[in-house]
Amino acid sequence: MSRLSRSPALILLASLVLAACASTPPPPPPPPGGTGALRDWRGIVTASDRDRYSRRDAAWSLALEQARRQAGSGDLGGLGDLIEPRAARSPVAPPPGDYRCRTVKLGSQGGEDGLGYVVYGWFACRIERTPNGLKFSKLTGSQRPGGLLFPENDRQMVMLGSMALAAEPPANSYGQRPDRDLIAVLERIGERRWRLVIPWPQAESNLDLIELVPA
Repeated sequence: MSRLSRSPALILLASLVLAACASTPPPPPPPPGGTGALRDWRGIVTASDRDRYSRRDAAWSLALEQARRQAGSGDLGGLGDLIEPRAARSPVAPPPGDYRCRTVKLGSQGGEDGLGYVVYGWFACRIERTPNGLKFSKLTGSQRPGGLLFPENDRQMVMLGSMALAAEPPANSYGQRPDRDLIAVLERIGERRWRLVIPWPQAESNLDLIELVPA
């Protein structure tokens, strides 16, 4: 070994370099699947929507009780698992593409004075892959919700979105207009059948369901 390599100054410098390397944290891992999908909806959700989400079982209970007791519009008896609270199956994630969708409103915020349920006709919806994950959009109709779908577990995804009305442009923001914000739970309820469950919507009903089947 040479006298230069035994220099105390060089030994000290080498020790400092090694210590710096050891204290530098490794880079964060890539998102699961490399999709860049947002993972933590709880860090984004508003307090109002967090409350709606926590009380979704109560929304199911009240809305179904009203729907079965009060007069309504449409064929409630033919909806099957769409109005069964525990019908979710795994896996939940829907394939991107075009869908047929219809809205079913259960319960009435007007109490006994409102309809217990309304079953609407079919409209056009879409699920698309974006840099932030899957996005749902209702493309036609006078009420057009849209939002990002966050993975929750093998049977549910959580959507944070907003509502576009009438001739407004598509809804593409969340947390900017509290009166339009919504939270929903996406569940698969059949071989090629999904539903979005919207507890305590802003108006009319106590629970909205959007049924989705591939177009």
